[in-house]
Amino acid sequence: MNIRRLTTNGLLLALAFVFSYIEWLLPEFLMIPGAKPGLANIVIVTALYCVGANDALMINIVRIVLVGFTFGNMTAMIFSLAGGLLSLGVMTALKKTDHFGVTGVSIAGGVCHNTGQLMAAMVVMRTTAVIYYLPWLILLGAAAGLLVGLISGLCIRALSSSENGAGGNITRD
Repeated sequence: MNIRRLTTNGLLLALAFVFSYIEWLLPEFLMIPGAKPGLANIVIVTALYCVGANDALMINIVRIVLVGFTFGNMTAMIFSLAGGLLSLGVMTALKKTDHFGVTGVSIAGGVCHNTGQLMAAMVVMRTTAVIYYLPWLILLGAAAGLLVGLISGLCIRALSSSENGAGGNITRD
């Protein structure tokens, strides 16, 4: 890994960690356990488009583990990993199709993140009763994904025009 790539990924990881901390300070959203706006996913979606899927995956996993040990617990970390891995996998696949824009990819990611967390909850809690949260989590995931996608799109455009103006290309995919 070259120094520029390492520095870029380190900065993205630090930014995602700060967004996670800010989100940790927020109260529960709409009285649904664990519902948050997904601020750190702005960094993950931007990383997916600007540095590639492999680096976005590494940033996401390291962020989730660091946040889990710093602010959460093992159960929260398991839920976050399940949601984060499913979300990033789906976003990566959709991005490759070129049929979805950044916002569409992010909306799918938000819905899949919540779905992955719900599946993990069913396994950890050994019950399917939590499935009743699914309609609300789909709506909240789509709304959060929309917000994250719009902001990420702005970030991607700003980074691309900045890099292209300097004669470079920020994307790897």
